[in-house]
Amino acid sequence: MGEVTQVLTEIQGGDPVASERLLPLVYHELRRLAAQRLAQEAPGQTLQATALVHEAYMRLVTAESRQTWQSRGHFFAAAAQAMRRILVENVRARRTLKRGGGRLRVEVANCPEPCQDDATDILELDQALAKLSRHDQRKAMLVELRFFSGLTMEQAADALGISVATAYREWAYARAWLHREIFDGSD
Repeated sequence: MGEVTQVLTEIQGGDPVASERLLPLVYHELRRLAAQRLAQEAPGQTLQATALVHEAYMRLVTAESRQTWQSRGHFFAAAAQAMRRILVENVRARRTLKRGGGRLRVEVANCPEPCQDDATDILELDQALAKLSRHDQRKAMLVELRFFSGLTMEQAADALGISVATAYREWAYARAWLHREIFDGSD
């Protein structure tokens, strides 16, 4: 049993000190994954990787959540879901009228003409992932692990308990399904 899995088991057992030992073990990997994910976000993103990791970690280890993790991979899958929720909440908050609504931020010095954001809209992705989850939950989880946590195909396959070949097939299917859902709007 790995050190992370052992600490997760201790947290489940109610050890109040175990959660303090978990953060140093997973922090650098979570921080790297969050930084990779935020680098793909549209310009003007105000959420920083450190804040994303801390918020996701707090959601995972608070007493109210009381989740049980079978392994390190399962913990990172839960972290991917937490990061997804935080990013979606952040986008929804930024889109409220109180925070400028749907207005596009433009650096005047760098962009003399109005710019368009080509990045995939996080809310559209969230809605499409929810539909995919109803269709095939494992494929939706694979997308979360790859897109929101930045796990490699091998790491995601391990977290889901499937072969790497199966993960590649399901990744190809999920990407095509999501592309059709987001860009074509068909079912």
